[in-house]
Amino acid sequence: MNESATPPVIANRKGYYYEIKAGKRYLWCSCGRSKTQPFCDGSHAGTGFLPVTFKAETDEDVIFCGCKHTATAPFCDGAHSNLPGGYLTDDPDGAENRKVAMVAASAAPVVRLDGQCYVFSTHRATLVPRGSMRYCPVVSPALGALFQSQFYAEISLGASPIISADGRHTVLFVIDGEGEIEISGRRFAVGPRTGVYVRPSEAYRVHNLSAAPIKLFVSNGPGSENLIWLNDMPTAFEAQYPHRDASIDPAQRHKMAERYYQMLVNREHGSTVVTQFIGNIPLSKAEPHRHLYEEALIFLNGAGVVWTENVKTTVAAGDVLFLPRKQLHSVQCTTPGGFDIVGVIYPGDNPSINY
Repeated sequence: MNESATPPVIANRKGYYYEIKAGKRYLWCSCGRSKTQPFCDGSHAGTGFLPVTFKAETDEDVIFCGCKHTATAPFCDGAHSNLPGGYLTDDPDGAENRKVAMVAASAAPVVRLDGQCYVFSTHRATLVPRGSMRYCPVVSPALGALFQSQFYAEISLGASPIISADGRHTVLFVIDGEGEIEISGRRFAVGPRTGVYVRPSEAYRVHNLSAAPIKLFVSNGPGSENLIWLNDMPTAFEAQYPHRDASIDPAQRHKMAERYYQMLVNREHGSTVVTQFIGNIPLSKAEPHRHLYEEALIFLNGAGVVWTENVKTTVAAGDVLFLPRKQLHSVQCTTPGGFDIVGVIYPGDNPSINY
């Protein structure tokens, strides 16, 4: 609690990664003056600030706020990115970065980076036909994902096969084309850069009424190795969650220094574990950082470079970056004017949190 108009001291411009233990109480420093960050040492005396008490219910990894400006105390909410010096860029031509080796793409769709991190090219992938649909896995447990999977699909004129959500939260993102997504008997019009959410108990299919193919990504969590097909469309649409489509709205943008993002599919639609967002990366290289969530990042336009600890590779429109939890990485845009990306994170609901 702050009873003073004096702002807190910024103890650290990023959050503090910490492994909390079930049943243990933590006293988070809110004033920023403690010498035992992120925890209180009594330095708040006379400042008007009081520490925040938190008792862990389970063993888990968390990021305690270090800038002391979070709205979700004691945890980081990404507020540090918009404070002076909170979000730094990195020089790609610096001495250490010049030592990072470039990994060139081969004829295969996957370029492996450090750990389980990789870049997948939809342009080099082999698409498997099924009715009016052709598709391929992009992210899957077999490729190293623990929490989600993703598939790329193209639907020609007509209706795609019926796909079951199979007990998973499913989010779609349309890259190109226009048509309708039918979810358990209810239809939603879609166009380029539209997100759609399907509940775990439902099924869906894509209706393409034009000659141009509809191109889209299908993400689900928990992950699966393949899509699950049905012969008949169930009609049990969960009407208590009527808002299923999400489109771009500049008024909903969240600023991250010179970058921004907008939430697409999230808790507002009923998705409690999988979150989809769209963002813009300017001509720059981000400072290396990590996330606690697993992420699949789709590049929509432009070109750039993805960096991990020891290697890097180029990316372009149609590529997907898979990032395991806690993987050190940096995304660089090399296109004047920046490029746009779509991310799917699991488990998580805030793409601005990093450490």
